Amino acid sequence: MKYPFSQKKSNGKLIREFSANVNSEELVWHRDRNNRQIYISKGSGWKLQLENTLPTKLKEGSTYKIPKNTYHRVLKGQTSLVIEI
Repeated sequence: MKYPFSQKKSNGKLIREFSANVNSEELVWHRDRNNRQIYISKGSGWKLQLENTLPTKLKEGSTYKIPKNTYHRVLKGQTSLVIEI
């Protein structure tokens, strides 16, 4: 399966980077088996949308919680997006 991000491990965390050139059609609705807490290291204009909610603008330096089994997706911004999980 091809993912719309590159990923590496650092200090026990997953670091994911979404390119500014990613095709928006690759950013699909999905859900995770576990609760997720994501920290936004870098990115401008990106949004997070959880099922049955409006998109929320992602801010550098902020943390967001995604409950397990909740459908969600990211919406493309102007720059690359780097998150820590």
